[in-house]
Amino acid sequence: MASANIKQALHHLADVLPDDATWKDVAYEAYVRQELEAGLAGARRGEFADAVDVKNTFARWGVQVEG
Repeated sequence: MASANIKQALHHLADVLPDDATWKDVAYEAYVRQELEAGLAGARRGEFADAVDVKNTFARWGVQVEG
């Protein structure tokens, strides 16, 4: 992300966080945004898990997937 876009995102974050937000809240929101952007970039590159991988992962977590 370009520096100007980061600054704009920080300004937006400051506007939407509650007045009693902490630095921990700021760090968490920044981390979540960074991870989402990384995931979207991977998706744009075609880096997806196939259905079998997803079902196997859910099975390890004890979640039954139909279909």
